[in-house]
Amino acid sequence: MSFSSEVKEELCRKVLSARHCQIGEITAILFLCGKVSIDENDQYSLIVQTENVAVARKYYQLVKAAFGAVPSIMIRRNEYLKKSRIYKVTVSEHKDAIRILKAAKMMDEDGILADALDIRNHTVLQRTCCKRAFIRGAFLAAGSLSDPEKNYHFEIVSNREEKARQIQTVMNEFNLDAKMTTRKKYYVIYLKESSSIVDVLNVMEAPLALMHLENVRILKDMRNTVNRRVNCEAANINKTVTAAARQIDDIRFIEAEGGFGDLSPGLLETARLRLEYPDVPLKELGTMLNPPVGKSGVNHRLRKLSEIAQKLREKDTM
Repeated sequence: MSFSSEVKEELCRKVLSARHCQIGEITAILFLCGKVSIDENDQYSLIVQTENVAVARKYYQLVKAAFGAVPSIMIRRNEYLKKSRIYKVTVSEHKDAIRILKAAKMMDEDGILADALDIRNHTVLQRTCCKRAFIRGAFLAAGSLSDPEKNYHFEIVSNREEKARQIQTVMNEFNLDAKMTTRKKYYVIYLKESSSIVDVLNVMEAPLALMHLENVRILKDMRNTVNRRVNCEAANINKTVTAAARQIDDIRFIEAEGGFGDLSPGLLETARLRLEYPDVPLKELGTMLNPPVGKSGVNHRLRKLSEIAQKLREKDTM
């Protein structure tokens, strides 16, 4: 099971006791994957289609709890994906369908269907808890969440720009900084930052998924910190080895040119010790000198030896 499916399973297990929150979640599901059907006798029915059995079950339970209606469920094979199934949940009783539409503010008191939801003035979404339920329902209906082990990406997809912008508005009331883009003919509201995804899981009230994501974030941060330290250590080692090799080349060149006799006692002692101990760090090399010299003092002497070697090379080329 994918991480997205696990999150939906967790959200579907959440029991909503308040009827206004139940209606908020129903509204979002109808908003994104619902359809109103009107037959020749002007009788209404509501149809919700989903590929997720948990979502179908949750919608069924919400409608039954909030309105006492008993929807029918039909299962069929997906024509394009033979192994997957499509669950069709239908409220076929006209009176029940009308009650649900009016409660969700998708139909006015005169029986006129609304073209779109007015989120800012939507009476169903006046409470914070109902806005949470609406976002939860929107994710259940048309959302997905990538595996945090791979990358961070949360999205809700709509086939209409107006719907997408309304969902974005509700999400951003929780300071989620949701963005919108297009993908083919669809409009996608998305979050990319791990902290924002943690926040939206908190908004939707999915504590298990939130804990899992936080654990993944901690492990990733630890791995990144360790990798940075290892890379830094490796770079320092390479730098030290390269510098030591250059120092030894310079000292051997001075020796080959007969230049040891012109060196001061301190430079000569340092040169011989470096040849004898090519891998020893400067600080340790300094403790071997008589009298001992600090790291900066050893570094100064080695620079002087490099300058002498450079002058000898320039003299040879003249």
